[in-house]
Amino acid sequence: MKLVYRSLGSILVAATVIISDVSAQDAVPSAKELAKTLSAGFQDGSSMVRLKMETPTNTVLQLQVKSRRSSSTTELVYQILWPKERKGEGFLLRKSGNRATSGAMLVLPNTLKNPSASDTKDGIFGSDLTYEDLVENFYNWNDQSIIGTEEVNGVSCQILESKSGGSQSPYSKVQSWIDLKRMVPMRVDKYSSSGKLARRILTTRVAKDDTGREIPASLSIQGPGLGAPTIIEGASSKHDVNFTDADFTPEAIGKLK
Repeated sequence: MKLVYRSLGSILVAATVIISDVSAQDAVPSAKELAKTLSAGFQDGSSMVRLKMETPTNTVLQLQVKSRRSSSTTELVYQILWPKERKGEGFLLRKSGNRATSGAMLVLPNTLKNPSASDTKDGIFGSDLTYEDLVENFYNWNDQSIIGTEEVNGVSCQILESKSGGSQSPYSKVQSWIDLKRMVPMRVDKYSSSGKLARRILTTRVAKDDTGREIPASLSIQGPGLGAPTIIEGASSKHDVNFTDADFTPEAIGKLK
């Protein structure tokens, strides 16, 4: 159930989806301490995740996500498991430091293409979640500050603001509403270089993953205009998977294990 910030993304967060095993403390952490904790959770080693995605056009996909994340490099392979006619469709992403995102996309039946800079800003599989959202660790940016507190779905959260500065990012800043008790981002707002809200990610369900850590298990993601959302629901997760370098090559995209 690791999403966007941790597999996905992670989403969440990714994806995405970025929680470290830290117990709640009485003292409120500083902005840099909080960002460091969240960034460490993003760099969670090797894992495999299965999830369901529903796009704004009501397309439902079952996905498998393989990931390797460290302090220096993120590698992801997303593959469609279902529906049958799209089985094997997917992509590889690689992000090292502040370098541009690279990778490959498999267009069925057997065409491989390299993503352009504009491609990485598009939504994956027609969703509101972009390729950059999956690999970018904004908690690792240098400029971090606490800008207030606010409740999200009845949960009191600290609002952490991360500014991109000189990093290669489509976003100028990201604001995260963090539940300090569970160390879970309950809401994430991402702003474009013009200062407009470009993406909103809401955690709609929190659960424990296979390691016992509380994570965003279900997400609602909205793009510009905040129209119909993309819904992501985690199904299973497994950490410390014994991947090889061959698992993160363009040739591996269409090969499902």
